[in-house]
Amino acid sequence: MRNLTKHLVFLLLIFVVQTASSTVFAKKSKPNILIIMADDCTFSDLPLYGGKNVKTPRIDKLASQGIAFNKAYVTMSMCVPCRAELYTGMQPAHNGVCWNHSIARTGTKSIVHYLADLGYRTGIAGKVHASPKDVFPFDMVEGVERNSVSETANYDGDKLKEFISKDLDQPFCLVTALVVPHIPWTVGDASHFDPQKLKLPPYLADTKETRENFARYLAEIEVLDQQVGATLDLLKEANIEENTIVIFTSEQGAQLPFCKWTNWENGVHTGFIVRWPGKVIPGSRTDALVQYADVLPTLIDALDGKPNGDFDGSSFLPVLLGEKNSHRQYAYFMHNNVPEGPPYPIRSITDGEHHYIRNLTPKNLYIEKHLMARMPLNQYWPSWIFESASNSEIHELVMRYMRRPSEELYNLKNDSNEMSNLAGNKEMQPIKNRLSAELDKWMKQQGDPGAVIDSHEEFRNAKKGNHFLMEK
Repeated sequence: MRNLTKHLVFLLLIFVVQTASSTVFAKKSKPNILIIMADDCTFSDLPLYGGKNVKTPRIDKLASQGIAFNKAYVTMSMCVPCRAELYTGMQPAHNGVCWNHSIARTGTKSIVHYLADLGYRTGIAGKVHASPKDVFPFDMVEGVERNSVSETANYDGDKLKEFISKDLDQPFCLVTALVVPHIPWTVGDASHFDPQKLKLPPYLADTKETRENFARYLAEIEVLDQQVGATLDLLKEANIEENTIVIFTSEQGAQLPFCKWTNWENGVHTGFIVRWPGKVIPGSRTDALVQYADVLPTLIDALDGKPNGDFDGSSFLPVLLGEKNSHRQYAYFMHNNVPEGPPYPIRSITDGEHHYIRNLTPKNLYIEKHLMARMPLNQYWPSWIFESASNSEIHELVMRYMRRPSEELYNLKNDSNEMSNLAGNKEMQPIKNRLSAELDKWMKQQGDPGAVIDSHEEFRNAKKGNHFLMEK
């Protein structure tokens, strides 16, 4: 009897040890998540998306190891709204971040909450630009410059490594929010570029100041590429590269005319790469239409969680797994100009082939105070104004930027830089009418009343947590 008891105890111990080991293995088998964000990097300036002026070997290598999205978008081409969208899975009118430098509605859940429910610790290194703290309770990770307008872009991989290796039994999500290539374009070596040999996109006026500023911007993209590479190397050093989902995104367009603070393609289109060893086909590309609001539901789905009904986005996991090459039928965009300038509300929509833009107050002049103010490191716009007096092409660009029609329509396949407005073309009316109707549906669904939101009063109220009464 005594021997039988010992035998049973022995078997029980084996069972306990095996169960504990299985639990630890299950924890370790959950993939880690690394999200690397650029800051104000126009997607079309990256070689991956056709850029001709700067080389990004580490970003290109990452794309060769994962899937690159050709049609990924932010809803608002401003730092705070687009990050809030990424972290909450909600678009601006839903999460309350309808203006730059505003705060999310109290009670909104973010990536930190959702991943905590799945056993993850979630930290952020670098630029935060998301508040209040109870909505975005990230662990603060040191090692990356947090001030996006700093003249430095400090980076200390050892600090990031501390977070990564803090608890190897618990999976992590780390957002590495870099501050390059956000202005003031003071890091990197601009001497790598000859301003006179740069291939300027057609939406930029060809002035000496534009070329010099563009060279400094490209130098920061070089630094971005280096910091992306250094961050990826940390995974290899920790021997967790094969068990980590990596997302790289370029955020919205640069602080140049027709990019950031606009609904044009080079403002709202973002570079987007996902690497997931063993799951994503290396070197693949997709035309699936996705937005930042889709990212959080996708991550939850990938971790075998249940994306809830609060999201404006939905999971594109089948696209990542190579099971589908389509996702959204439409992507939607919003712009409220306060506090970056006088009110100038814009709404727009794309089906991936055509882009319809509605300027809600077309009689107003468009003014963006940061871009148009003369600063020591931002002299391109004054040069546009000066040269427009004698250069008709530059004058046309200035007028196009500041004085906009009520409607715009572009064929993205034939006119990726959106230089030819087709809204008045009779043959395009069916497409314009369809997109216009779908835009109306989205605004109604979001509870977006349109132009009345874009006011200093509503912005001040939102900063106090008293958001405009908008219901999904």
